[in-house]
Amino acid sequence: MSTQPAVECSIQRTLDLVGDRWTLLILRDLFRGVRRFSRIQEDLGIAKNLLTDRLGTLVDSDIVERVPYQDRPIRHEYRLTEKGRALSPALLALMRWGDQYVSGGLAPTELVHDDCGTRLELQPWCTTCNVPVVPTDISSRPGPGRHIGTEDTRA
Repeated sequence: MSTQPAVECSIQRTLDLVGDRWTLLILRDLFRGVRRFSRIQEDLGIAKNLLTDRLGTLVDSDIVERVPYQDRPIRHEYRLTEKGRALSPALLALMRWGDQYVSGGLAPTELVHDDCGTRLELQPWCTTCNVPVVPTDISSRPGPGRHIGTEDTRA
């Protein structure tokens, strides 16, 4: 019997967890402070069963945690964990791409720094050279996690 090794790609592994439309929109709502099931459902217009499924996956993956806010009856809200909050740059990158290529360069929403009101930008930065890096100046090489979660089929 032949077994397929797991994909050795962090993008694929991430998409397996958060790569559908509803999950990304749920995450967007959580980042905006919408935390209760009924409010998320109302905001997105998502079916209850889909929302339950997507939130369950996010909780099982430790991206979101369920926190009780009411005892009788017990009700929960959903909060981003540290792992969930670390998805912020990925969502910002999708938003910026959409601003540029889907919204004709006109951002429907601008994200600003709370302290000073400056519009936020997203730019890869080389920590050694201390310069911004453009996509054409990025390459890849095997990393230390290359075989994590994969079955080594070599003899």
